[in-house]
Amino acid sequence: MSLEVIYLVRHGFRSNWLVDHVTGNYSSSVPSPTGISADPALTAHGVDQANELAAHLLTVDPAIEAVYSSPYYRCLQTISPFVERKAQEHQSLQQQRGTGASRDQDTPQSAVTTIRPELGISEWYGAAHFEHPTPAPGPVLKSMFPHYDEKYQSEVVPARKGETIQELYQRVAKAAAAIIDQCDAEGRRAVILCSHAAPIIALSRVLTGQVPENPETHDFDAFTCGLGVFRRKRNPDLSEAEAQNASRQGTDSESWKLGTGVRGGWTCEANSDCSFLSGGEERGWRFSGDESFPAANPSSQADAGIALGVVVEGRQRGAQDRQQPRAPRDGNAAAGGHHL
Repeated sequence: MSLEVIYLVRHGFRSNWLVDHVTGNYSSSVPSPTGISADPALTAHGVDQANELAAHLLTVDPAIEAVYSSPYYRCLQTISPFVERKAQEHQSLQQQRGTGASRDQDTPQSAVTTIRPELGISEWYGAAHFEHPTPAPGPVLKSMFPHYDEKYQSEVVPARKGETIQELYQRVAKAAAAIIDQCDAEGRRAVILCSHAAPIIALSRVLTGQVPENPETHDFDAFTCGLGVFRRKRNPDLSEAEAQNASRQGTDSESWKLGTGVRGGWTCEANSDCSFLSGGEERGWRFSGDESFPAANPSSQADAGIALGVVVEGRQRGAQDRQQPRAPRDGNAAAGGHHL
């Protein structure tokens, strides 16, 4: 069995931080659990969102069989409630069967009880003359998140001095290809990736091959705890083995640049769906077109998480509309409000 569905989810509402564009110094008014200013925790509202997300993820079809996350605290904190519930289910199932973990460790049920920390889907920082922060070391995160997989090795590591948007596309495409290949090899049917706004939009574009010439195009959404669903394209005339082999032809950069999409391409079935969240769509984000930290106005500071983009207000939709996922859309959206 090969991978059929990729779920993409953005972290929940977080605390903010500041960066000095000239010195590269990061700071925050709320202390980070890891001691890294650019690694904030979720707000109380964000924790509520994560719990609502966990309840929803238990109901998705096909069921999630592997979990990958950006190693930043807010992403691990967002996906952990779901993994913890799956771990409890797994333990209960083992007790009912009277089997040990060693005899059941390779089942889909057990695979989803660990979080694979993938740097390739971590936060995007625009190109700068200074080095950006990195996530906390594995042992530190393992002590905070028991389901963190210290043995996992990321396929790609972001450049310390940031990336242009095109470099971000290339990075997430390479990470996505590696994740797809690993899930194919393991026989996983569905996987979830927990990431940040910019990588979520970039992943959506490279998976579908729908990469706009203008990065400011409002196509894919990235609301807090919004869930994207991407289904693998299939050629009905090919067997599963032939389809997997065909999807690996060519390089990652060629596939998404030519409009094919990573590993054969994927169809977007849900675009940052928030119908399961009590607050609906909140604190969306889109690219502003900037690829580097501004050098002008040296005395100014800005929230590094939104400085390179535009915050987009969510729209409250009626119950009937919430049942239908919205397709990606073009055009500009109103910017505004949330900076928490």
